[in-house]
Amino acid sequence: MDRRLALPAFAGAALVIGLAAGAPWLKFVFTIALAKGLAVTGILLLLRAGQVSFGHALYIAVGAYTVAFARPHVGEMLLLLPLAAAAGSIVGFAVGLFVARYRDIFFGMLNLAFSMVFYSLLEKLYEYTKGTDGIRVERPTIAGIALDRVDYEWTMLIGGLGLALTLGWLVSRFLLSPLGQALPAIKTRETRLEFAGISAKRVLLVAYVISATLAGLGGGIIACTTMHVTPLLSYWTHSGELVFIAILGGGGSVLGPYLGAVAYELVRVYAAAAFPDGWQMILGAVLLLIILFAARGLWGIYEDIVLRKGRRA
Repeated sequence: MDRRLALPAFAGAALVIGLAAGAPWLKFVFTIALAKGLAVTGILLLLRAGQVSFGHALYIAVGAYTVAFARPHVGEMLLLLPLAAAAGSIVGFAVGLFVARYRDIFFGMLNLAFSMVFYSLLEKLYEYTKGTDGIRVERPTIAGIALDRVDYEWTMLIGGLGLALTLGWLVSRFLLSPLGQALPAIKTRETRLEFAGISAKRVLLVAYVISATLAGLGGGIIACTTMHVTPLLSYWTHSGELVFIAILGGGGSVLGPYLGAVAYELVRVYAAAAFPDGWQMILGAVLLLIILFAARGLWGIYEDIVLRKGRRA
């Protein structure tokens, strides 16, 4: 992560910790936001290639259910989360081999179809998944230590921040690599990319597998935080949330997904508390305002403010 991003990244992490210390219930909200931010970071890679996935909740559900199934046999958090990421990677590779051949609306709808098939399986295979009742996840140990609720929540939050900073830096480096630089060419000059001897399908497949891995890891964090997984994690509305967050945060930086995820979760929590029957309308209004007046999302607003201050200086 370059210097331009390092300052807002660490300042944002410090602000999250400070707010969580002042309002302990925010630890849960911020941890879920960071988990979704990881998944949306993967969607950011696909957006760079001009592709939108309307079914990426599939990989969140894969990661979450991997943790749920593995927890009776594996009690260590440091093993469960890599398993969730690996499961997302494996499923992402299998699905990616098929969807990477398609573009635009076909790419998006095929992802949605796979997600809904998985949702149906989770509902129907009650003997294994407990259907809509879901599976309860016992609190795992962390580095072999069984923590109480408060310490566990703090560890999840700080660990989530560490993962967000580390993986955000790695994704930013990937985007600067030759492979990452090839992603925008899929959107604008795919034929020229092929003439240069670079397979657009392979480039998109690599980005897709990375995005699925990040979403699987996010699903594992969600399972370990909520301690309960249900088929709704794979439902199309959950995929819609991820796209909403991507638009809200903006795709101009790897920090945009986390900024959008935190803003989304805070707006949803406060809107649901103030208007229990109309919080979806408030979220829709926020998205419309962003599209109409800040098309580059919250990160674009931040950049405009910084650039304006730089010109004045």
